[in-house]
Amino acid sequence: MVEPTGTLSADVIREAPKVLLHDHLDGGLRPATIVELAVQVGHRLPASDAESLGHWFAESADSGSLERYLETFDHTVAVMQTAEALQRVARECVEDLAADGVVYAEIRYAPEQHLGGGLDLDQVVQAVQRGFDEGMAASNGRIVVRQLLTAMRHQARSREIAELAVKFRDEGVVGFDIAGAEAGYPPTRHLDAFEYLQRQNAHFTIHAGEAFGLPSIWEAIQWCGADRLGHGVRIIDDIHVTGDRVELGRLAAYVRDKRIPLELCPHSNVQTGAAASIAAHPIGLLTELRFRVTVNTDNRLMSGTSMSKEMTALVEAFGYGLDDLRWFTINAMKSAFCHFDQRLRIIDDVIKPGYAALKG
Repeated sequence: MVEPTGTLSADVIREAPKVLLHDHLDGGLRPATIVELAVQVGHRLPASDAESLGHWFAESADSGSLERYLETFDHTVAVMQTAEALQRVARECVEDLAADGVVYAEIRYAPEQHLGGGLDLDQVVQAVQRGFDEGMAASNGRIVVRQLLTAMRHQARSREIAELAVKFRDEGVVGFDIAGAEAGYPPTRHLDAFEYLQRQNAHFTIHAGEAFGLPSIWEAIQWCGADRLGHGVRIIDDIHVTGDRVELGRLAAYVRDKRIPLELCPHSNVQTGAAASIAAHPIGLLTELRFRVTVNTDNRLMSGTSMSKEMTALVEAFGYGLDDLRWFTINAMKSAFCHFDQRLRIIDDVIKPGYAALKG
């Protein structure tokens, strides 16, 4: 199962059970699907064929220009404005993840961004769920996929989206998220939504500590009560290394002590400048210090990535083996927003046996 060099083969990494907590539905479309849907709705794309469009997405995401990076989402969201399109995109998302060895995933998106074709919020959630259900049925039980409903930081609909998440929490929605530009839009602007979720015993994660630093993380945890940190990579700013000595500041120590999960997205973090390279990514030190590290894709289309590619990059950069990948995976499953008994079942019946079989 393991190559003579000691590195894990691509086949082994692909077969290894994986858990994905941070992945955007509008950031993971197939280029061919975008082309087909764009023709149906009359949306003009920067390239007319799937291969060229895929290259355009990759180049734009790697350009270093925030404007070009954000433009990529203009095109994906534009073709996701009907129930049929949402259902298709959701189904294909599940199919792609299952083919990559993902056994559990929480996929996030902002329902308010999909109302341009006349749908209401309920219809958006229902269309996505139909797609997820179709994909899971086709996988013959190999994958479980749930929804995270995202509110946008620069909008004023967070309470409404929080109520939507609670409304559908027994119909495929397991939590709430807030995303968008961190600088200038602190999570405390949406305290009403977070306090409502807490009163409803609902789970939520907050994008924090990616583009903005420690104050964003502190507010997300101590003011808003986040269960998880979306990215959270900038917690490294509160960890000080001098020679062989590592000292944690009070916030970093709190995050580690409380086992607050970090939804780290290595390739995406490199693209956005949160890390200089995979080898220089804080995930190495955070793993060594045993923070609750999880590995994620963020936007599979824009980053040209998958869970297998993320794990392969970490294996190559840090020399990780199957035990390390198993640790990341169990970390993520422990941190999932589904109920405890389901988390335990997937860990005991799927993840542990899957890695044991790969180790031979």
